Amino acid sequence: MMVARAGTTTALESNNKAAVAGERLLALDGLRGLTVFLMLLVNNLALQESTPDQLVHAPFGGVTLADLVFPWFLFCMGAAIPYAITSFDKQKLSLWRRLLRILRRTSLIFLLGLFLTSALARTPVFALGVLQLIALAYCLAVLIYLISPRPAFLLAVAAVLLVGYWAAIRFVPIPGAGPGIFEEDRNLLLHLNKTYLEPLGLRGLLSTIPTAALALLGAMVAQMLRAWRKNPVEVERPGPAALACGPQEGLAACRLLFQLLLLGSAMTGLGYGWSLELPFSKTFWTPPYILFSAGLATLLIGVFYVLLDLGRQKWLAFPLLVFGSNALLAYVLPILFKVWVLQSWTVSLNGVQVSLQQAWLNWHVARQRGGGGGVDVHTALHPGLVAGVMVVLRPKDFSQGLEPRGVNLIPDAKRSSPKQGVVR
Repeated sequence: MMVARAGTTTALESNNKAAVAGERLLALDGLRGLTVFLMLLVNNLALQESTPDQLVHAPFGGVTLADLVFPWFLFCMGAAIPYAITSFDKQKLSLWRRLLRILRRTSLIFLLGLFLTSALARTPVFALGVLQLIALAYCLAVLIYLISPRPAFLLAVAAVLLVGYWAAIRFVPIPGAGPGIFEEDRNLLLHLNKTYLEPLGLRGLLSTIPTAALALLGAMVAQMLRAWRKNPVEVERPGPAALACGPQEGLAACRLLFQLLLLGSAMTGLGYGWSLELPFSKTFWTPPYILFSAGLATLLIGVFYVLLDLGRQKWLAFPLLVFGSNALLAYVLPILFKVWVLQSWTVSLNGVQVSLQQAWLNWHVARQRGGGGGVDVHTALHPGLVAGVMVVLRPKDFSQGLEPRGVNLIPDAKRSSPKQGVVR
């Protein structure tokens, strides 16, 4: 570790007490907070024809910002895995107790997903939805991580999973059509889903393979950050001075930043190039889509690393930490509010009983046509609701600016901190 001149202070030690307690850097929390905010925005848009193209899901073969939300959720989930395993290490859990904890966590998320799927359908349903896929991807990824946490191993396994998935798509023949066909309405994955998995309520089960690979890439990046966190660089003062890349100070920080930017650029470029051979597809989680999403997430972590961990930009860190403080609650709460309140409660509108949601939208559409721009209020309702709940639930944390205790995306009963963490 490089030590600065006498009288200097350690930026990380003096300004990031939460990271010290939970061994977490703000860059990871920043990405998670941004992802949660985008999820709330995309899932609850009511801008009609004014909706920006990037907030609408792209057609087959394309990618927009809206299509990156769910992959970034999975990436963040993978990035939380090393911290969860560190918690196991501190508790000195045996292997079977670790497996039991993982199984319990997977089951809870899966069952919660079934509950949400049934709530949306207003009838009991067994099917694979967002949380169910997250649970399965988490389970597979964390079991692989238990074998070895080394970044090189995680990258190698992720590569094997993605290449194997691609090879199956390209070389396993579709009955009556032959191999190599990948179209939106005709491909191997669609055939297997319709023929074998959908009757069992398991449509989309094969997506566990690429999504687990995505989670492993997130865990790999988190391991890179943790390796630097164990040897923080002391600098003269917090802020942009931490970016100095001299022989005496900041060299390790700049090396990490360079690695993040290089890795992120490589994955983004490889994903885009691969898409020329196999199209992007959010529905089928194609390997190019996985790499492209992971690459952009890694680049964003590099940006947040500069802004939040080195630059100490509190004005940006605070709102991101609010939204990212409990990603699971941020996903579940708007859905239940929509189903149990907005869609279930009724009011009389011109003598006709309509749902509260329909009455709300009708009123705001009328205001927008009159120049009031009221539909924007509806779009902002859910992010505002979630942010308010987060602050109410954790007032002491957020009153201290940059010191909220991060909550893992997949929650655990015991935090890694000594005092103590989904999406279309």
